[in-house]
Amino acid sequence: MKNHSERLFAHLSRKQYVPVPAAVIAKEWKLDKKRRVAFFAEIAQLVRSGQLTLIKNDRVCLPKVADLVTGTINFRQKGSAMVAPEVRVTEPRKPAIYIDAADTGTALQGDKVVVRLRSPRERDFPFFLKPGEQAGRVIEIIERGAATLTGTLHRGRTYFYVTPDDPRIPHDIIVPDPAAAGLKPPALVGDKVVVKLNEWKERHQAPDGEVTQRLGRAFEPRAELAAIYHKYNLATSFPDPVVREAAAILPEVQPSDLAGRRDFRDIPTFTIDPDDAKDFDDALSIEYLDHGEIRVGVHIADVSHYVKPGTALDKEAQLRGNSTYLVGTVVPMLPEKLSNGLCSLVEAKDRLTKAAIFTFNRHGAIKTVEFANTVIRSRKRLTYKQAYALMFEDDLNKIRQLPLPGAHQTGSTGRALNELSHTELTDLQTWVRQLWAIGSKIRQARMADGSLDLDMPETKIFVDAEGYADRIEKIENDESHQLIEEYMLLANEAVARLTRTNRLPSLYRVHDDPDEARLGELRQFLMTFNVKSGDLMNRDEVVRLLATLKHHPQGFVLRTQLLRSMRKACYRPSHDGHYGLNKKDYTHFTSPIRRYADLVVHRVLGAWLAKQPGYRATHTDQLAEHLSLTEINSTEAERDSVKVKLMEYFDREAERKKKTVFNAIITDVRNHGFFIELSDAGAFGMVPISSLRDDFYVLNGPGTAFIGRKTKRKFELGHTIQVIVAKVDRQKRLIDFTVP
Repeated sequence: MKNHSERLFAHLSRKQYVPVPAAVIAKEWKLDKKRRVAFFAEIAQLVRSGQLTLIKNDRVCLPKVADLVTGTINFRQKGSAMVAPEVRVTEPRKPAIYIDAADTGTALQGDKVVVRLRSPRERDFPFFLKPGEQAGRVIEIIERGAATLTGTLHRGRTYFYVTPDDPRIPHDIIVPDPAAAGLKPPALVGDKVVVKLNEWKERHQAPDGEVTQRLGRAFEPRAELAAIYHKYNLATSFPDPVVREAAAILPEVQPSDLAGRRDFRDIPTFTIDPDDAKDFDDALSIEYLDHGEIRVGVHIADVSHYVKPGTALDKEAQLRGNSTYLVGTVVPMLPEKLSNGLCSLVEAKDRLTKAAIFTFNRHGAIKTVEFANTVIRSRKRLTYKQAYALMFEDDLNKIRQLPLPGAHQTGSTGRALNELSHTELTDLQTWVRQLWAIGSKIRQARMADGSLDLDMPETKIFVDAEGYADRIEKIENDESHQLIEEYMLLANEAVARLTRTNRLPSLYRVHDDPDEARLGELRQFLMTFNVKSGDLMNRDEVVRLLATLKHHPQGFVLRTQLLRSMRKACYRPSHDGHYGLNKKDYTHFTSPIRRYADLVVHRVLGAWLAKQPGYRATHTDQLAEHLSLTEINSTEAERDSVKVKLMEYFDREAERKKKTVFNAIITDVRNHGFFIELSDAGAFGMVPISSLRDDFYVLNGPGTAFIGRKTKRKFELGHTIQVIVAKVDRQKRLIDFTVP
């Protein structure tokens, strides 16, 4: 098949080639009956993937020859769309193609489509596109993005319909009377349901389908969560063979497991994680050696000891690719017995690990790097807040008052800080501060070497016992986070260097250099905010820009735009470097509980430590592509979960009699109002000018501020204001605020 593909692309690329049916090519190549069947199947697959297209129904050609492009369509709420041209996940992105709302045909969000490019000479060619940007019309649906969708059931005067959850799908779906669907319990108006779509051929007719599943009442937490599970195909339970294999694993580390392992159980070791962490992949150990040297061990849960290649556990973990962390819950890659139990580095329990061990001289420079299979016993499970206090608070009594983290993991949660003796707490503080003394030097050197500071504050949403969002907390990337981050980066880089220099088949975490055109667009965008930058293909200019944006009023929005202008990181079997970190060697080694790529790297390292061929990663091209796709799917599910919970939180806020006052920054000004970003809640919304009743406000000349005629009160781009929630449209995911 591979030979057919190569030969076919060469054949179709000839200047003298005229599009003909596949049968004509097969006859010209003198393929026998058996090879013709394989050849036709291969062409069908290449058409489905967008690498080939058919014109005049059956004539084969390369898409570019016929001014055709295949890709995935992404709608905007007002009906227009952008088509992202089809490329492999591991390949650079191509510029998106603009599709006017009238030119989307019968496409729906996420469909794979064929687009015919439009000429700039056409009378109705979009005037707002810049030179080089393209527009097109959808002429064919290759494959629907989803056969089903979730939404809310409504009733019209004479029919039933479902409004999709995804606001990017502007069409209601007409459905038969759900009472006749035979569901138990039956779907009622106002329920969250799953709709199976029928074929939609005529744009002037509304799409239709049938209700196949009731998920619960719309906007109830369980129903919203079930909708996300369905939309992103997230499995909430494990197949029976996986459950049986997990059940057969002994619940504790056995003496026989310790053979060939370096014993770190008597060496100071601890973990640092979020307060609500459900699994603990990594721990740090510290030893004081002669001549002022310090040995630091980065110990990572040895999942490879329990999950063997080819087992049901392994196949399911590979299929899932990674854990998915939704608000208030997690869809794990591994069963709980492993993810929260035997592989989780809980306090006061023996645990098997693989380690990268660094010896630092008295100046904090790396002297040696070792790798080993180890066994540890964590002395303390610290939260980031506790670690931060140990780093910078000298009053031990204040540190003792910090609470014990929630009991989210199986096994011991350990002792609270106020249960530690004075000596134990003093020792713990010494170890944390010593690790940061070294880690801060590593970080300074990394940044000085051109690594980009792309860390963004995280908005964490906490839910109550019923699953409703009831608290939002802004999590800053402070020194306690940076301490762990630096040692994890160090371990990832060291393992990548080992696999590269020893030519071991493995997976790498790759971040390609940015596209020059995308950075040019970013530069123009920044100028609208009076942010000037030089040539962003120069790394030093990007470093300077990030430093500027760190203190800019719209810093979050602009840094987010910068991230979007860069290529996505992905997995590859080739060591192509990491642009963001400015590292030649980089892989993922430190989270095998939640990422299959790390488990693969552990197996490669394990075979090298055993000094035998052992496990060799195979089919790494396909595996890298698959894991990159599962990561994207999980990331989108996690973002969707956050959006749903933000809407839920602000919807409840809108109903409260006593309104919460939020600090906000004005990020954009339009003639009908201004857009804002909440400083601490990670949410965006609009203040309609009609909601300001204290005066009559008019737009100033440059269009950057509203000014009251009488009071001269000003609402200007970049200003900080206070707002309260006025109205929430959960279906469209829009929030209106007003000024108290």
